[in-house]
Amino acid sequence: MADFWYNVVTREVEQGAQSDWTQLIGPYETRAEAEKALEKVQQRNEAWDAQDD
Repeated sequence: MADFWYNVVTREVEQGAQSDWTQLIGPYETRAEAEKALEKVQQRNEAWDAQDD
């Protein structure tokens, strides 16, 4: 099973954790999920902010 990671520095998807863990979000099961990592982070942040209100 391949794992995919989103690199927040290069803004690219990596197959397997190739970079330092401090630069990665994941793992994700598919490349498509990893490509949308920042969208998912934003959605979660907005949901948490809404809970604080």
